[in-house]
Amino acid sequence: MSFRRTGGLTSRTLGEGEPVEADVWAMVHVERAAMIDDLARLDDAQWEEPSLCAGWTVHDVVAHLVDTARATRLGFVAGLVRARFDFHRLNALGVERERGRSPRETLERLREVASRRSTPPAPLDSRLVEEVVHGEDIRRPLGVVRSYPQEVVVRSMRLQARTPAAFGGAKELVAGVRLTATDADLSIGDGPEVRGSALSLLLAISGRRVALGDLDGPGTATLMRAA
Repeated sequence: MSFRRTGGLTSRTLGEGEPVEADVWAMVHVERAAMIDDLARLDDAQWEEPSLCAGWTVHDVVAHLVDTARATRLGFVAGLVRARFDFHRLNALGVERERGRSPRETLERLREVASRRSTPPAPLDSRLVEEVVHGEDIRRPLGVVRSYPQEVVVRSMRLQARTPAAFGGAKELVAGVRLTATDADLSIGDGPEVRGSALSLLLAISGRRVALGDLDGPGTATLMRAA
């Protein structure tokens, strides 16, 4: 199955400088709505396909999106303590908790949380990273294509590139190379250049090796060795 969607912001046009919090949440909500629309087209077998997230099926990733949409600052800290400060265990427990008995049940849970504005103790743009990277974890294996709003991907990539690996980012991974988007006014870092679409760059620095083949430039080999 392959189909294409075109994303667009439903919030006001962004002006100069950083968008206000409401604008970022509007972007998040657009992405959640697009994911719900795409998931509603899948059959049960597609929900059990392996995702790009190692060890997780499409169904598992959707459950994770439900879990992260419910997350609050206090709840995240309490959950991390219960998981003995193991982020992987924390995520696994969240998937187990939010994975419904059927795809339809999990999809309904995602609908219920789609308009939420809660977040763990992390920069607000981390909510965009969740929606785009995990969105591609689901879409790419299934041949579903989404044209993300440029602002969403650019903000996600900027955050990933400056966030340490200990907090889920790629600061150390991208050290020593320059990431240049071929479809956006975006260049990050110093060193041999790695070129590609902003989305492919974002996925590559987020540990999705499937996107490495979309990149070129003299710094690509360095990035591939580090990934």
